[in-house]
Amino acid sequence: MNSGEGPNIKTEVKPVRSREGRRQPKTLNRDYPREEVVKPRGTVGEPSPSPAQSGASPRGEQGDGLMEKVVAKQNMLAALKRVEQNKGAPGVDGIPTENLREQIRAEWPRIREELLTGIYRPQPVRRVEIPKPGGGKRMLGIPTVMDRLIQQALLQVLTPIFDPQFSEASYGFRPGRRAHEAVKKARQYVEEGYEWAVDMDLEKFFDRVNHDILMARVARKVTDKRVLKVIRRYLQAGIMVNGVVMEREEGTPQGGPLSPLLANILLDDLDKELEKRGHKFVRYADDANIYVRSKRARESWPVSGNSCRSG
Repeated sequence: MNSGEGPNIKTEVKPVRSREGRRQPKTLNRDYPREEVVKPRGTVGEPSPSPAQSGASPRGEQGDGLMEKVVAKQNMLAALKRVEQNKGAPGVDGIPTENLREQIRAEWPRIREELLTGIYRPQPVRRVEIPKPGGGKRMLGIPTVMDRLIQQALLQVLTPIFDPQFSEASYGFRPGRRAHEAVKKARQYVEEGYEWAVDMDLEKFFDRVNHDILMARVARKVTDKRVLKVIRRYLQAGIMVNGVVMEREEGTPQGGPLSPLLANILLDDLDKELEKRGHKFVRYADDANIYVRSKRARESWPVSGNSCRSG
């Protein structure tokens, strides 16, 4: 796996079984809501200059025609239903979920045209802090309800394209997969004698993601440049803190409907590398554990923190 351009991943080895008796395997935290570096003259998903800036549908940008599927009536209705079910806090524009239909009636024709011509630009996200079960806080970026609608529509079209390729060891935010299945698999590894867990600290990883690397991975399967551009713009949308918009040049936002899929796309190469090396592991979003048979296995990992057996 090419990790030269990516952020470091910290690991910590912990036992999952004591000498006196079995402990439960580490429960995966569920509070979460390398290919070559591409160096083109512009950036993946954001060619410049572009005919789209004039408002005309740019010839050659349609690629696989995914944007037409994104804005299709049935897809948008399904996305609207999901966003309304999830509710959630307003974004920077202060518009609540309850007013989304009214906003759609007033603004959707324009927004749809901007999406189809490749000129739509998302609004900044609103930063919020939520407490983590184990202490500390997780930083989220809350998009506006309109941007949540668009992200959900994108998610519904992109998931069938990317999800089938993902590792069987990846359980977080995937259709038909649940957290209890991840715990069950972890217990299975413990029963098989893999009694030590290497905890991979992936949370900070998302704060330092290189946008070009992530977009290159999305572009492996998406050729519609309009879709690539709007995804990149979601990555680069500013963060509003105390009324001031801060630019974002790296990292993937956590808090929008599209965030978990982008995380899984980004970490799929890591999963495949662990599989290639024959490791027993379970990953749920940014929480990943590798199960090994002995403490000696820690010597092959960059260990952070202390490790000890209980009892």
